[in-house]
Amino acid sequence: MALRMLYLVLLGLLLLLSRSQQTKDAELLALCHENAVLRRQLGVRPHLTWPDRAVLAALARHLPSRLRRHRLFTPGTLLTWHRRLLRWKRKQKPARTGRPPISEELTALILRLARENPTWGSTRIQGELRRLGHRVGASTIRHILRSAGLALTRLYAFVVMEVGTRTVHILGVTAHPTAAWATQLSRNLLANLAHRAARFRYLLRDRDSRYTQAFDAVFTADGIEILMRPHRALHLRAPADDPDVILFPAQHIQRHDVLSGLTHEYRDTA
Repeated sequence: MALRMLYLVLLGLLLLLSRSQQTKDAELLALCHENAVLRRQLGVRPHLTWPDRAVLAALARHLPSRLRRHRLFTPGTLLTWHRRLLRWKRKQKPARTGRPPISEELTALILRLARENPTWGSTRIQGELRRLGHRVGASTIRHILRSAGLALTRLYAFVVMEVGTRTVHILGVTAHPTAAWATQLSRNLLANLAHRAARFRYLLRDRDSRYTQAFDAVFTADGIEILMRPHRALHLRAPADDPDVILFPAQHIQRHDVLSGLTHEYRDTA
């Protein structure tokens, strides 16, 4: 009997030494957690919670197949846990991605602004909404207008105004403006002005990428100095606009006609 016990002890030590450190650590953690479960429910059939199952299932992956048969659960039970977990994951709704949808009231206000002001584009509507306390991206506005069949085709007009006489020169309109297009129209302008071009000292323009050095050279060759200004108001605010805008409910917005209905302003009904 003593020899048999010594043989079993030596055999166990040899088996223990032959295992990898990772296997021994996994077995130790599995045994510790099983003991904790048994201590909690001493004298009662062990009831494993989902955290218990998750820990034991994760550790079982690192145990030899021989040791997996001597746990609180059988390999068949472990497979059942995995099947239940997969069924639960399939039932879960995928998380929403992207920006949250805007309210129906705000969508109706956007469509109202577009219908009452056919010449307004998405950026103009975006600025009006900001003045009313609503922050909506221009791309979102374009998507709403396109879905409602109200999307406009964007056209670019090359217009030059003489400040002294308020004379406006409409040089061209296109859906795809380029630097070469703008440069050629500037040449056309000076050719049409002929000797009158000598009266102009400055050209005020914005910093659009289509205004290249070739464009500026057309005017500087005639002694006209180039000055720049911002393309539009900072942060889409109107002049002297209050930065602390109060959020107006979309359903309480009322239209006020300006210049005999040529343009419109929108305010709260209160």
